[in-house]
Amino acid sequence: MSVINIGNHNFQEEVLQSGKPVLLDFWASWCGPCRMVAPILEEIARERSDITVGKINVDEQPELARQFGVMNIPALVVMKEGRIANQAVGARPKEQILALL
Repeated sequence: MSVINIGNHNFQEEVLQSGKPVLLDFWASWCGPCRMVAPILEEIARERSDITVGKINVDEQPELARQFGVMNIPALVVMKEGRIANQAVGARPKEQILALL
């Protein structure tokens, strides 16, 4: 699978109603650490069919960022059954991102 862009238009369906865990990446195009994490998330999305990887651009979706209390990016949030199961802030290596799941 590939990374899905998440916004208000598909948040309910892709995140809250997902039958599998969802790894959300809150990011922005101007954020250097976000650009470092992006290829890792693409790789995880390709390798793990048991999860959904979604990206939320905080500049385009400020209400979702506010809803999750995102103050710093990149912010990674793991959602399971519509609830926050884990979260971390800052660029992380693949092993640490996988450990969040």
